[in-house]
Amino acid sequence: MAADNDNTIQVNFPLYEARALVRDLMTPDPGIYWSDFLFHIMLGWAAFATAFHMPWLSIWQILSCWVAIFAFYRAAIFIHELAHLERGTFKIFRLVWNLTCGIPFMIPSFTYDGVHYDHHKPAIYGTSEDGEYLPFATQHPVGLVGYVLLSLILPLLLVMRFLLLTPISYLIPPLRKIIWERASSLTINPAYIRRADAVRNDHHWQLQELATFLFAVIVVASVILGKLSWQVLVLWYVVAVAIFILNSLRTLAAHAYRHRGDYHLTLVEQYLDSINVPGNFMTGLWAPVGLRYHATHHLFMSMPYHNLGKAQRRLAQEFGDNQLILQTNRNGLWSALRQIWQESTAAVKKNNIRD
Repeated sequence: MAADNDNTIQVNFPLYEARALVRDLMTPDPGIYWSDFLFHIMLGWAAFATAFHMPWLSIWQILSCWVAIFAFYRAAIFIHELAHLERGTFKIFRLVWNLTCGIPFMIPSFTYDGVHYDHHKPAIYGTSEDGEYLPFATQHPVGLVGYVLLSLILPLLLVMRFLLLTPISYLIPPLRKIIWERASSLTINPAYIRRADAVRNDHHWQLQELATFLFAVIVVASVILGKLSWQVLVLWYVVAVAIFILNSLRTLAAHAYRHRGDYHLTLVEQYLDSINVPGNFMTGLWAPVGLRYHATHHLFMSMPYHNLGKAQRRLAQEFGDNQLILQTNRNGLWSALRQIWQESTAAVKKNNIRD
C-alpha cells in the first residue's frame, strides 16, 4: 500500500523539473549572512541593554524587551543555517555566532550540528532516530500543549546542563557518554539518543561546551559578588522563554506530523509532510531566516535561506495548479496550528471509538 502511494506521488510531483528550476539558487551569499546576523544581534543586545536600564515593567521596558526578543530570535535561528552550510565554510561566521548569540543563550552550535542534518535523511526522517519529529497529529492534543509549556523551563534546563552537568561529567567520566547522547541536542523527541558521530562541522565541540560553562560561571559569580544586578538574569530568562515559546509554535507549524515512523518517507513525501507559510512581514517575525518556507527547504535542504522565497515563487508560478504543491501551504501560524490540533483531536476520537 505504501509503495503504491509512493509511486503515485513520484509520478505526480515534478521533482526533476523543480530541481532544474532552482539550480542557480544554491549558493549562499556571505554578505547577506553577515549583514543580516550582525544587524539583528546588535539590535538585540542594544534593546536588551535599554530594557535593563528602563524602569521595571514600564512601557518602554516592555517595548524594548519585545524588540530584543524578535531580534535575538532571528539571530538565534541562524543555528539552522549553520547546520546546513557546506562543511568547512563560514568558519568565522560560526565563531562570531557562537560568541555573540549561541553561548550567551546556552545553545552553542554543536547542539544542532549533525542532529538537524540527520532530520533530513529519508532513512531517519520521522522515525524514532529523528530528534526533531513526533507524530503530534496522531496523538493526544495534550502533547502539543506540553511541548509549548516546556519552553517555560527550557532556559533553566540549559543552564543546568552547562553550568552543573559539564563539570560533574568530567569528574564522573561515564557520565560524559550519557550527557552527549541525552543532553547535548536541541530536539523535540525525548527518546532521541545522539550518535557518537552526529557532528558535521563542530568537531571541537568541547571548546564550545567549556566556553558556555565559563560564561555561565562568570555571569552567576558576578551576580553573587554584586558586580551584576540580579535583574539581568530575570530579564535574560524572560527573553529566553519568549524566544523558546515562539520557536515551539513555529516548530509545530513546520510539519504536518502525521507520520508514525512505520516506513521510510521519500524526499517528496518529506516535502508533503512539511509546511509553507508564505505570509507577509509578520510571518517573518515568528518564522525568520527562511523558515516560513519549511516545505521548500525540505525539498532543497542545501539552499541558503535568502533564496527560499524566490524558489517558492518560481515553483508557484511554474506548477501553481499542482495539488501536491498546494497542499503544503497554510494561510498563517494559527491556520497551521489549528489544523494539527484538529487532526490530533480527531485521532483521539477515532482511537476511542476503536477501543
